[in-house]
Amino acid sequence: MTPLLSIAAAQKSAEVTDWSARIGWLVGLALFVALVYWLMREGWKWRGTLQGDLPELPAAPEDPGPARLSMSGRYHGSTTAGQWLDRIVAHGLGTRSRAELTLTDAGLDVVRPGADDFFIPAAQLRGARLDKGIAGKVLTEGGLLVVTWAHGDRLLDSGFRSDRAAEHNEWADTLNSMIDKTETEGAR
Repeated sequence: MTPLLSIAAAQKSAEVTDWSARIGWLVGLALFVALVYWLMREGWKWRGTLQGDLPELPAAPEDPGPARLSMSGRYHGSTTAGQWLDRIVAHGLGTRSRAELTLTDAGLDVVRPGADDFFIPAAQLRGARLDKGIAGKVLTEGGLLVVTWAHGDRLLDSGFRSDRAAEHNEWADTLNSMIDKTETEGAR
């Protein structure tokens, strides 16, 4: 046997003699993780309670008209407008999901498999921009389409990321021109 192999064969870890201490540490660690998870869940529920003044989300109209734009991608959540870390969780707006967006003259229809769908009427749209982050999601500059809209007495920012990021500019331009047109017609 070579000297290197004999040294490796001679090294052996010590036998575990105190199983009760090890099991105690594992149970304690598991209880700590469960406590942290429970506290996070309670915080999420409390945030939803604090945001309970938000009205129900509008449903899409029966006939919204022809689609101006459509996009497949991800919905990354909604925040209070201008405060990219103040996540809105009421009515499922905090749930990330896949999303199918359809823009019509009636507004923006957001269909989310596995989460609540919602509709933003054209009169409630306030602006669109490209940004790099929204609560819990940070991307490269311009990697996120952020739509600002009024819901109840609050302004919200909702973040979307298309499967094809090149679509973001067209969406922001179309939404902003649609908003300008709505505001001009409303001022008459």
